[in-house]
Amino acid sequence: MSAVDPTVLEPEPLKDAGAAADRRSARRERLRLLVRNPSAIIGGAILIFWIICAVFGDVIAPYSPFATDFDGHLPPGGTHILGTDQLGRDVLSRVIIGARDVLIAAPICATIGVGLGTLIGLLMGYYRGWLDDGLGRIIEAFLALPVPLVALLTLAALGSSTTTVVLTVGIFFTPIVARTVRAAVLAERENDYVQAAKLRGENGLYIMFREILPNITGPIVVEFTVRIGYAVFTIAFLSFLGVGIQPPTPDWGLMVSEEYALIIGGYWWVTVFPALAIASLVIAVNLVADALQEVNER
Repeated sequence: MSAVDPTVLEPEPLKDAGAAADRRSARRERLRLLVRNPSAIIGGAILIFWIICAVFGDVIAPYSPFATDFDGHLPPGGTHILGTDQLGRDVLSRVIIGARDVLIAAPICATIGVGLGTLIGLLMGYYRGWLDDGLGRIIEAFLALPVPLVALLTLAALGSSTTTVVLTVGIFFTPIVARTVRAAVLAERENDYVQAAKLRGENGLYIMFREILPNITGPIVVEFTVRIGYAVFTIAFLSFLGVGIQPPTPDWGLMVSEEYALIIGGYWWVTVFPALAIASLVIAVNLVADALQEVNER
């Protein structure tokens, strides 16, 4: 008498429960590896610092970021640890409060780009054919253009506001994310679990969002983290050029733009400290993204 494979007789609910338990175990293992990763620890610590500044800035900042009650261009030291700008505003207070705008705008940009890009990438990778070809040509055209330059031209045409900046940057991130998600979907669409769903008669939307999407969350999370770093840099770049977040908001890129020409006159602190803030935040996000990618590849 031939042996019977026990998995054939295993009820479907038990199979689903076993698969869910395996996924939970894998997530716990990835989390354990992540919290032990030096890059994640360093990057996470810097991120937590800036998040605290963004949330509790009004309590932490020694002065109002808009107050002009002090002498202009006081050097760092004394009651003004990072000095004052040409209008007599405290640089430390403006750097602390300035974290709020960038830590709100950058994740929203990343969310828009990753959300739209994931949807487009799923459609392209699953359906293939003319849809993949048509959207692929559009994506290639977008990727051939430098995002900061195109965003600059778009904002010059539409006008500058925080909402316009966020929407513009988020939309221009979409093609990059779509290409990444498409590649991940192509690697999954021929697997047994997808074929089994097709045999059960599940429709395409169900297979994409209930079967494939949970199995490609790793690359999507990494892409989201990377996009936050790019968004911080892009928003600061646009503000530096005068088409991003507008004054009197204490935006870091705007602070650099307002007085970078005065460095040669010895007033370096007004430009250097917000520039260091931008660099530290971008580096922190990239460290976390690298750690996530490393854990995801294991």
